[in-house]
Amino acid sequence: MTYFSSELASQPSVWRQAQTLTDELRSKLPADGARVGFLGCGTSLYVAQAVACYRERQGAGETDAFPGSEVPEGRAWASVIALSRSGTTTEMVDAVRALPDGLPVLGLIGEPGSPLGQLVSSELDLSFADEQSVVQTRFATTVLSLLLGIYGWDVEASAARAEGFLTESLPDWAGEIKQFVFLGRGVGAALANEAALKFRELLATWSEGYPTMEYRHGPISAIGEHSLVWILDAEEPSIDDQIRATGARLIRGEGDPLAELVRIHRFAEGLVDLRGINPDQPPHITRSVVLAGDR
Repeated sequence: MTYFSSELASQPSVWRQAQTLTDELRSKLPADGARVGFLGCGTSLYVAQAVACYRERQGAGETDAFPGSEVPEGRAWASVIALSRSGTTTEMVDAVRALPDGLPVLGLIGEPGSPLGQLVSSELDLSFADEQSVVQTRFATTVLSLLLGIYGWDVEASAARAEGFLTESLPDWAGEIKQFVFLGRGVGAALANEAALKFRELLATWSEGYPTMEYRHGPISAIGEHSLVWILDAEEPSIDDQIRATGARLIRGEGDPLAELVRIHRFAEGLVDLRGINPDQPPHITRSVVLAGDR
C-alpha cells in the first residue's frame, strides 16, 4: 500500500484523535471578536481560507487568509495562525519573520522544532497527523477539522460520513473523464480549490476550482461530455440542470464539504490505480518548498 492510500484512509480516526486537543487549542487562540489572520501555502492556504470563512460566518470575528508570499502590511490583527505541515516552507518562514514585533503567532505544524516553530509565539504539536506523502491529505484535513470544530462544526458527524466514503468504488465511466471541475460555496469554495489541486498533483490532469455562483460567469462554457463537475456541498441546486445540459457528468455532495473532500481523495485514489500512477512520486513537486539564495 502506498503512503498516500494509508494516510487518506486514516483521516477519520486522526480527526477524532485531534479533537482531544480542543481545549489546548482554544487556550492558544484569540478570543471571539478579535481580528485574526491565517497564513498558509498550497494546501495549507486552502485550509486557511476555509477556516477564515467559517469563523466569520459563525460570528467569531473578522478573519483573513493569505498565502505566505502575499501577506499585506498594516493589517490590524490581534493574532496570526500559521499553518504548515513541514514548518520549513520558505515563504511561511519569511512571512512570520516579517510580522510586527510582539504580534502573537500560533503555529499549527506537523514537525515540532522546525524553523517555523522556532519563530512562532506558541505551537500545537500535531506530529501524530504528519505524513510521509508529498501530496497532503491527512495533515491538512486534521488541522481543518480541529479548527472548524472550535467554531462549532460537528466533526464526529463528518468523520462518520467520511468513513462511509472510504468504501466507495470508482464509477465505470471515470476513465472517460479528461477535465475535473470542483465547486462549492463558503467552506466548500475553499475546499473546491484544494480538491482541484489534489487532482493536479496526483494525476497531472486538467482540474479547476470555483465558487459555485461564479461558474456560470464564463467557465461553464469549457465543459462537455468528457468533463466531471463535482459540487462539494448542497447549496445552489439551480446550477445542476445547466451543468447536465452541457453533457458533463455531475456529482453533488450531501452538504458536508469536509467529508466530501475525503470522498474526492478516494476517487483520486481509484484514478491513480486505473492509470498506473505512483501517488508517492508526483512529478515536479516536493514535500516542502525551500528556496535558496536571493529571490
